[in-house]
Amino acid sequence: MAASAVCFGNTSTSTLCFRRTGAPVFSPISSSSSSLRTKVSVSVSVSELGFLTSQLSGTKISDYNLSHSITAPPFTPPLQPIVARRICPFTGKKANRANKVSFSNHKTKKLQFVNLQYKRVWWEAGKRYVKLRLSTKALKTIEKNGLDAVAKKAGIDLRKE
Repeated sequence: MAASAVCFGNTSTSTLCFRRTGAPVFSPISSSSSSLRTKVSVSVSVSELGFLTSQLSGTKISDYNLSHSITAPPFTPPLQPIVARRICPFTGKKANRANKVSFSNHKTKKLQFVNLQYKRVWWEAGKRYVKLRLSTKALKTIEKNGLDAVAKKAGIDLRKE
């Protein structure tokens, strides 16, 4: 039987090593000799699942050197509700951090949000209306340059909407 071991601790302090075949071995790390090891009498048993179980506390310590390993399912973050961000997709405008100044000249932080509007805009290439949430500045730009040119510059595909 191969003697694999699991060790706990860092290199600056003493480490506690558990051997798979029997009792744990306590190994103080010193600068002069790192091979100095003293045995500690603690009864340890190995289960079929690959866990080391101490008879003193009953805690399970996993052994990473086993041939069969138990894998956890992949981590999936909790689902967040979809919230429309206060950013114009065409111009990239977003909220500005500013100071609210009182009569006594006391300044507190506030956000100046973008003037976003829901607007149905006629899309000439698609021969239909497209409902967009855009800033009033983007609306003026669309009236001047056309919806296709502004959407192409912003990298927005109007066929999806």
